[in-house]
Amino acid sequence: MKNKLFQIIGTGVVIISTFASCSKDLNRTPTNATTSSGAYQTAADYKNVLAKVYGAFALTGNGGPSATTGDIVGIDQGTSDFIRLYWNVQELTTDDAICAWNDPGVPDLHNFNFTSSNVLLLGLYNRSIYQITVCNDFIKQSTDAALSSRGISGKDAADIRHYRAEARFLRAYQYWVLMDLFGNPPFVDDNSPIGAFLPPQIKRADLFNYVETELKGIDSLMVAPKQNEYGRADEVAVWALLSRLYLNAEVYLGTGKGRYTDAITYASKAINSGYALDTTYKNLFRGDNNLNNPEVILSINYDGVYSQNYGGTTFIINGSISGAMNPAAFGVPNGGWGGNRSVSTLPNAFGDYSGNSDKRAMFYAGGKLSVDDVGTFTDGLAVTKWNNLTSTGATPPSSNGTFCSADFPLFRLAEMYLTYAEAVLRGGTGGSNATALQYFNKIRERGYGHANVAGTGDVTSIALSDILNERQREFYWEAARRTDLIRYGLFTGGTYLWPWKGGVKAGTSVDAHYNLFPIPASDLIANPNLIQNPNY
Repeated sequence: MKNKLFQIIGTGVVIISTFASCSKDLNRTPTNATTSSGAYQTAADYKNVLAKVYGAFALTGNGGPSATTGDIVGIDQGTSDFIRLYWNVQELTTDDAICAWNDPGVPDLHNFNFTSSNVLLLGLYNRSIYQITVCNDFIKQSTDAALSSRGISGKDAADIRHYRAEARFLRAYQYWVLMDLFGNPPFVDDNSPIGAFLPPQIKRADLFNYVETELKGIDSLMVAPKQNEYGRADEVAVWALLSRLYLNAEVYLGTGKGRYTDAITYASKAINSGYALDTTYKNLFRGDNNLNNPEVILSINYDGVYSQNYGGTTFIINGSISGAMNPAAFGVPNGGWGGNRSVSTLPNAFGDYSGNSDKRAMFYAGGKLSVDDVGTFTDGLAVTKWNNLTSTGATPPSSNGTFCSADFPLFRLAEMYLTYAEAVLRGGTGGSNATALQYFNKIRERGYGHANVAGTGDVTSIALSDILNERQREFYWEAARRTDLIRYGLFTGGTYLWPWKGGVKAGTSVDAHYNLFPIPASDLIANPNLIQNPNY
């Protein structure tokens, strides 16, 4: 068991479980037997509901992974996990990955022919909105006035104020996701009306300002660095999200409106907060990556017994290997789904992709480098970066030999190093080129298997293109690549092509409107306040 909060999540919290799946009624009260009036009576109740707030990231519903319905409707529950959906849209649209499956919505991502009816985009959009709704209810019920009315005071009230700040952080994170992917989503917060309510649409620039204001507003309210339970946000998570927000500000606000100095400021705060690089890169992605992990700032926690679903790292690990690859060697003896693998650009980013030099290059020896047939899993090298075995080679407990216990890092220190370096190179002030190079080389040294050994993998100078290439080597298959390529102006258009971009084997130019995903058609119909993104 990973911690007490994780146990609460795993045993099934049903307090805030059923909300509208579309934004027509985003602030609906719970529809099961336990409503807000009965769910929040004691300090212990608040901790239980907080578990649901976090659990919405790791679970797809209260009925287990095979239930016919989950938290959201319009998508199969097995594919409705946040990380599974987010991973698909961030990786399958890029030069990192391609999928052999012909499941609804999947081929559209790499082919760049996704539309407002794509079921995966609908699922992710609704999943983010659902999680915002869960956060809103908790925030509304944990004001000082609400605590006083329930006789909660002293240390209990102080703890709940931290919980409330965490819920605000998780809401801000999901609004960042919607801003990054869809641009102009519907907006509702804890002050919005309850009941039949058609939320207004918020412009991307206004949502940027909202997320920034929220994060700065909760900074001093969060638990101090490294003082929270594992899997819960502390103050450093706020700084990490702010640095990510500022690094991408020109995408969200427009050319010439960069916030690179702010990115340096908050990346520096995170770097100096007490977190440290894990000395062994591969241990960040194993079945016991919750143990002795100094690098991960915030993770989504999974457990093969207590948080079962067919998304998360269960999806990443099983989807990356086939039954012919001896799944037991990857900690999933009954697994191996044979779906996602690399296109040639990812292994080639390492030069020697055998892993003999850069230890981050983790590919299966079978298969071939090029993808000639999208539907053939062995066309393209299988990626073995994610692994359900522990650092000692043991297989964690699992109810079916398929569900995995590796946690997914939303933020880790390595990102802060490369954010600092990129922001300096983009003209931000308050940093230095020498420190940027030092941070860049720390990542390289660890990648080459000799953490903190100067000269191992070191370079003497860096350009912006080096940062992008290093980010691919460091963060591949961690759901970051689409956002990076857009920031560099390489996601759409024809300047940079990769195999099967736009559905063409050699790659082809795609229109710039694909830099944003479409607002789902079902929500446009339900809410006349919404306007579709251009050219959809």
